[in-house]
Amino acid sequence: MAAPLADQLDIVIPTIRNLDFLEEWRPFFQPYHLIIVQDGDPTKKIAVPEGFSYELYNRNDIERILGDKAWSISFKDSACRCFGFMVSKKKYIYTIDDDCFVAKDPSGKPINVLEQHIKNLLSPSTPFFFNTLYDPYREGTDFVRGYPFSLREGVTTATSHGLWMNIPDYDAPTQMVKPKERNTRFVDAVMTIPKGTLYPMCGMNLAFDRELIGAAMYFGLMGEGQPIGRYDDMWAGWCTKVICDHLGVGCKTGLPYVWHSKASNPFTNLRKEYKGIFWQEEIIPFFQNVTLSKTCTNAEECYIELADKVRKGLGHIDPYFSKLADGMIAWIEGWRMLNPAKTA
Repeated sequence: MAAPLADQLDIVIPTIRNLDFLEEWRPFFQPYHLIIVQDGDPTKKIAVPEGFSYELYNRNDIERILGDKAWSISFKDSACRCFGFMVSKKKYIYTIDDDCFVAKDPSGKPINVLEQHIKNLLSPSTPFFFNTLYDPYREGTDFVRGYPFSLREGVTTATSHGLWMNIPDYDAPTQMVKPKERNTRFVDAVMTIPKGTLYPMCGMNLAFDRELIGAAMYFGLMGEGQPIGRYDDMWAGWCTKVICDHLGVGCKTGLPYVWHSKASNPFTNLRKEYKGIFWQEEIIPFFQNVTLSKTCTNAEECYIELADKVRKGLGHIDPYFSKLADGMIAWIEGWRMLNPAKTA
């Protein structure tokens, strides 16, 4: 049986090591094309198991392809994955970290993450009114009494945010006080994140409609030479959620789960995060209150306007945010260079 949307979805993987983890994913990933973004030393040889269709890009490739805009792609940070979003030509993207493996549901059955993400993306979202039985389009459920009939058609889903068994996605302070905590709770549910509500998006198990929201899925300036790390996916999450709300499309979270195999060092993480822990207390109110012009009708236009608002609204916190706004513009310029607008 052919994999659903195998010709319409790319899998993007950032890595610094051999991709042996793909052997476990072979039954699920082999029908799909992989875009591997090698971080760190470009002279290091990355081994990919045989039998996979893939293209591999390292830092030299990023510099060659993007030229004077290559600086906008983070170095020595998993945020480099967004280069894979840019070079893909598919409608959908699934991105996963190389320390994530196949999880099992409570019955012991391996979870096909792509199958569930595709279900999420192909079924509508309900951001304008919360359904207490979670996803009303799932088999065996429906809209509850009192749900407005005028809203039951739902809207297009732009983002499917999956979760993780075993190692939770915690920040450094929480890691330090709960070093042995593991997530063993499998919640068999998907829900739409309501309009006007932000969420901490994690990039290790994430799918999205590249044509609809890909131009805003920029993982920011992180890693070497930057004063902050580990906020790359959250930055993309805040930006895309604001833009999804503006465009009237939805974001889902919940199923599917992956098995997150190893916790990163909390002391290293704290060094990367500590400015962000303070900064986010101003960043989040900014995103909660930012509005976009009605003239912005797609993700590219929204992102360019958002970059200007970031510069004006967050620049007072630290010069980094002015540089980040420049990076957002350079990202869009690179996106347009590799993804020219289709003429009618």
